[in-house]
Amino acid sequence: MHVEIRREDSGDEAAIHALHAAAFGTDAEARCVEALRAGGALTLSLVSLSDGEVVGHIAFSPVVVEAGGRLARGIGLAPMAVAPGRQRRGIGGRLIAAGLAASSAEGHGFCVVLGHPGYYPRHGFVPARAHGIRWERGHDEALFVQALAPDGLAGVSGILRYRPELDAV
Repeated sequence: MHVEIRREDSGDEAAIHALHAAAFGTDAEARCVEALRAGGALTLSLVSLSDGEVVGHIAFSPVVVEAGGRLARGIGLAPMAVAPGRQRRGIGGRLIAAGLAASSAEGHGFCVVLGHPGYYPRHGFVPARAHGIRWERGHDEALFVQALAPDGLAGVSGILRYRPELDAV
């Protein structure tokens, strides 16, 4: 199956919404993407296409890790969705790789993701707690981080805060 990955274009919004709703069984993630887009905080939004149909989407938005008044700015991966009939075919992995490469090229030092412990380590993520990073809401066992530059995690530790648009999930 040939899959093309590109940046979100104007006109992809409805397909992205429908994809997230189908993949998650609710439109909460879709509404988060829309809120990030409306707030100018959708740093990177990629779609994967198969025969012109949107079959995958990944979003990245700014995050902050704070400790002792010191802020480290990075990027957060959330949400990501693959069409239910297209899952387990490598589309998500290709979206992650393309998104991390683009985020690195844009100068982001690190990326965090709150996700499945059996999935994200396969894509280079490590437990965030190993770097002293904790999410403000707990669930540290599901929080992962990846350096996007050689010194991307140097001195980064503390409490992670996602954008408020992601609070709905």
